[in-house]
Amino acid sequence: MADSTALSRRRFFRRVAAGTASVSATLGLAACGGGDDADPAVGFTHGVASGDPLSSRLVIWTRAVPEGNGDGDVTVDWQVATDDAFATVVKSGSATTNASRDFTVKVDVDGLSPATVYRYRFRKGNRTSPTGKGKTLPVGKVDAVRLAVLSCSNYPAGYFHVYAEVAKRTDLDAAIHLGDYIYEYASTGYASEKAAALGRVSDPANEIVALADYRRRYAQYRSDPDLQKAHAAMAFITVWDDHEIANDTWTDGAENHQPATEGDFALRKAAAMRAYHEWLPTREQSPLNKIYRSFDFGELLSLHMLDTRVIARNKQLDYSTYFPALLGNPDPVAGVQAFLAQFAGDVSKSDRQLLGTEQTTWLQQRMAASKATWQVLGQQVLMGAVQIPLPVLLGLLQGAGQLGNVQIPAAIKLDPAAYLTLLGRQAAGDPTLTAAQKALLSLPSIPYNLDSWDGYWAARETVYEIARALDKNLVVLAGDTHNAWSSDLRVGAGSFAGTAVGVEFATSSVTSPGFEEYLGAGFPADQLAFALTSLANLNTLGAGARLAGSLKYAETAKRGYLVMTVTATEARSDWYVVDTVQVKTYQASLNKSLRALPGAANRKLVAV
Repeated sequence: MADSTALSRRRFFRRVAAGTASVSATLGLAACGGGDDADPAVGFTHGVASGDPLSSRLVIWTRAVPEGNGDGDVTVDWQVATDDAFATVVKSGSATTNASRDFTVKVDVDGLSPATVYRYRFRKGNRTSPTGKGKTLPVGKVDAVRLAVLSCSNYPAGYFHVYAEVAKRTDLDAAIHLGDYIYEYASTGYASEKAAALGRVSDPANEIVALADYRRRYAQYRSDPDLQKAHAAMAFITVWDDHEIANDTWTDGAENHQPATEGDFALRKAAAMRAYHEWLPTREQSPLNKIYRSFDFGELLSLHMLDTRVIARNKQLDYSTYFPALLGNPDPVAGVQAFLAQFAGDVSKSDRQLLGTEQTTWLQQRMAASKATWQVLGQQVLMGAVQIPLPVLLGLLQGAGQLGNVQIPAAIKLDPAAYLTLLGRQAAGDPTLTAAQKALLSLPSIPYNLDSWDGYWAARETVYEIARALDKNLVVLAGDTHNAWSSDLRVGAGSFAGTAVGVEFATSSVTSPGFEEYLGAGFPADQLAFALTSLANLNTLGAGARLAGSLKYAETAKRGYLVMTVTATEARSDWYVVDTVQVKTYQASLNKSLRALPGAANRKLVAV
């Protein structure tokens, strides 16, 4: 974008000398002068972004790509103003980048005023970046905070209409992105069936493993105009999930990492984290894997962003581990009992970690010190229990092709509709129920998703106990599943079992497909949602009736985002959806609204 009013270097230095401009320290970059006129011309081809707002600070970002084949240092000027015309520039400076940071520029601007919307831009010669906006956090008494919550943006799966919708809004204080900002798969991998027709084939074509691969993938995603608009419209507070590294990441590996062909996982993880911080407007900590941090919106809301992937997560349990016990007995009922005994013993182990001791201690201290009305956890995976009757879960897994060649006996599996029919007959006292049907109905529910907190019972109870003991109003945000959910959160074990501690608002995906991809048209989304909310946590394994009915909302076939609006009297979630991500024209609508009220007598979902 050409601009004949480029900032005069001489005037800039006079202002610095006069103390009216501030050259802030940059994150991983050298703060320096305006640069040599021999520096190459640049293109701001990936837009701008801001992030990690505090009451007096804001991280601003761009990428200054040298034209031609330049690979030396590039110095750009930056400005922060309170008006669109940049008539009132309150901070300015310069920063240098080069190929060692993939020509990304990140500046941590300080000395700003609270609760203020700032404009920012970057310049190099007669080239000016797009203008971005970011709002600093408020202090003291705050009437309301409104945040967009996003997750799971798979480039080849469809258009980023959800980002476009968020960018249109003028009522948001910030956006929270809960991860899966990119996906690591090869161009023929997950959710790429229509990529060529959509003009969204992943680049590079290979599965990304090395630093150069991750950088190219981020560059492709950030070339999307709708994502650029969303970043330019507001500050983002982000955290990674698994696909920024590899599917189902845990501390020492991932489901989608094969050491024999893809090398040392530690090296891949380090490359992925480095590229993430280069391309996202984060305030970096040392070491780079330490991404947990807090944001205080005055006395109203404390947002604690957590890592459940890299720092301390133990490897996920896998139901296939227990299939020998399930299928190795000629008596199906005996096989089920052996299966359940082994699984329950593993999933309930007290040392199964998701956050780790250090992060858990930090969270407890931050929540204890916070005087805010609401404590919000921004993290990746579902915390609320979603346990499904064993026969239904086995049928769903079989139908989704997730059990490979394993064949579950018909005597111990049912589809959701058949199970609901049997359940209704039992409730009506139907005397014609057979012994086999009664046996099916007596089987407990088990978690549908072992990658979520449902696979880490002790870790979840620890968080619940922190909230209960501190008497805090807890709201948990989640993404990851590509579906929208909302649940009551209640202590599941011990002397305080059943105590309400808060609620969960989980967002759908930007583009990544949900349950509809696995179940197809044979089981309509509305029927699935009804079945899930009706059957989830019924006769649950381990927690029993203490968790019954905690799942209140499920939307399993639409892409979208949620807006959380928090006041002193309620925390409300509005789920917005788009009707398609497969064509460029679409419609957006409000799908569901729920809220929670503060105080020990409340902390549960109620209608709006």
